[in-house]
Amino acid sequence: MRERIIRGIAGTLVLVSILLAFYVNINWLLLTAFVGLNLLQSSITKWCLMDDILKKVFKMDN
Repeated sequence: MRERIIRGIAGTLVLVSILLAFYVNINWLLLTAFVGLNLLQSSITKWCLMDDILKKVFKMDN
């Protein structure tokens, strides 16, 4: 379940940052780049910051 939530959060952040870049300021694409880099890094190292946040803040075990 936690993995689905992480994917949902990442997808939402990408879509929101694209909309903000289109309507507000092109610099919002930096958020998209950050999310993409985090996804790439987590696939290599098997460590994800959002996973740690969900475990500690929301006490999610699965």
